[in-house]
Amino acid sequence: MHGLRRVLGGCLLAAAALLPLGAQAGGGRLPKLVLSGPFAAVSYPLIHIAESGALKDVAESVEFVSWKDPDQLRVLAVDGRARVDFIAMPTNVAANLHNRGVKLQLVNVSTWGVLWLVSRDPSLKTLADFKGKEVVMPFRADMPDIVFQTLAEKAGLDPKRDFKLRYVGTPFDAMQLLVMRRADHALLAEPAVSMALRKTKSFPVSLIAPELHRSVDLQREWGRLMQRPARIPQAGIAAMGQALADPALVERFQQAYAASLKWCEAKPDECGAMVAKRVEMLSAEGVADSVRADNTAFVTAREARPELEFFFGRLHARQPTLIGGKLPPDDFYYGGK
Repeated sequence: MHGLRRVLGGCLLAAAALLPLGAQAGGGRLPKLVLSGPFAAVSYPLIHIAESGALKDVAESVEFVSWKDPDQLRVLAVDGRARVDFIAMPTNVAANLHNRGVKLQLVNVSTWGVLWLVSRDPSLKTLADFKGKEVVMPFRADMPDIVFQTLAEKAGLDPKRDFKLRYVGTPFDAMQLLVMRRADHALLAEPAVSMALRKTKSFPVSLIAPELHRSVDLQREWGRLMQRPARIPQAGIAAMGQALADPALVERFQQAYAASLKWCEAKPDECGAMVAKRVEMLSAEGVADSVRADNTAFVTAREARPELEFFFGRLHARQPTLIGGKLPPDDFYYGGK
């Protein structure tokens, strides 16, 4: 699993509408359902499902468990004792795990790119404008770094020579460097982007913090440089454990996740308050801002497969280990071909 540290809506199937609520193998409700994910947009619907009781017809208790780094994600995904049923993760990590023998299936993609270059300089508008500058980058060889380097190369730039990449542990570490004037430019993912912008306009931090700007929208750059839609199949949900053996459970989850994603997008302030209750470093206002700015849409894995395979193909061409050495097979995508 050493490679894991380096890589870390559409329509539901028609049959889902015919499934009785809580239809589980053997009948009755499950004792417990465990949902897991990072504190990012892909997990907001999971938190809402747990908070709202959306799956109380399916399980006696529904729990959300957060993961904060690749090590925690590895434990939850690989260690059978964790007993996670649905887990949010970057799509390339899901492919990597599946190709390495972890029993999981990708059921949907909901996060289609939340990556921005944030800068103190309002004049920087393209990747080329950052040539020769230091850019703070979270998670070496993970999704932000992968997308940045892929786009830089497509734009005719050498990521290692044309930029001074300064790697840090998390997007929030990068955010703090910006806010405290210890860096001028950083690649951030939501909600860290919105949190940074909020912090630099709030008292008392505004007394020392710089004014920050959303500079380059990496999703738009992806669309422009790749001549494709301006979105990246960045993160989604994988089914594991007991869910893999119960199609009715998966379909019921898909219904609930799609509905909760719709709720989050329609009620950003309420979503912000809900998420901020669970993590001290996030503010309700910052999370609400991130919901308004995010790029989310519920798409089943089967429907998302063409875009996923294009994305995985670009990653494989750069470094095959990012997706476990090969394009994932048919059984990686829930619902088949």
